[in-house]
Amino acid sequence: MTQLTKSEFAARHGWSKSYVSKLAKQDRLVLTTDGKVDVEATEALLAESADPSKAAVAARHEENRIERDVRSQLQPGGDTPAVQPLEPVPGGGHNFQRSKAHREFYLAQLAEAEFHKVQGNLVERQAVEDAAFAAGRMLRDQMFGLAPQLAAEVAGMSDPWEIEKHLSGAFRRVFTEAGKMNSADLERAITQS
Repeated sequence: MTQLTKSEFAARHGWSKSYVSKLAKQDRLVLTTDGKVDVEATEALLAESADPSKAAVAARHEENRIERDVRSQLQPGGDTPAVQPLEPVPGGGHNFQRSKAHREFYLAQLAEAEFHKVQGNLVERQAVEDAAFAAGRMLRDQMFGLAPQLAAEVAGMSDPWEIEKHLSGAFRRVFTEAGKMNSADLERAITQS
């Protein structure tokens, strides 16, 4: 475990002392009991809490530090990149990159769903279920409504072929009417639910 003072830690990374103080106020420095910086633990904490959207800014600042020849003043282990690769967090702590990516993924999914809804390619599931139920119920009611209408007519018939022809014609009328259900009828079925 490498321990440095805050000034040494700032010099190691080419940062100002005020920036290291800012990191301490943000609880992004791991300090030992004597107030020194635990370098490995702090670098791991900084890597896990780094904002990936700021990677370009960090790289630009790193380039500026190199141009100012800060590297010549650094200790031998100071060649660590400004943005560390994502590593699993020991102890199951929060991981900024994973959380940010998770949030961005679902915001993109929400935006895409909203886009499809505005385009008319996506509808609310409950409205479709209600409309399907209403249309099915309407068809069922029409079919059961045939029994009282046809009972008297069929009772006087004796030829099975005539009975079958009469029933088939009545069923065909009901299904043809149901098939002619247009968008206005569907809209009415949705709004009645």
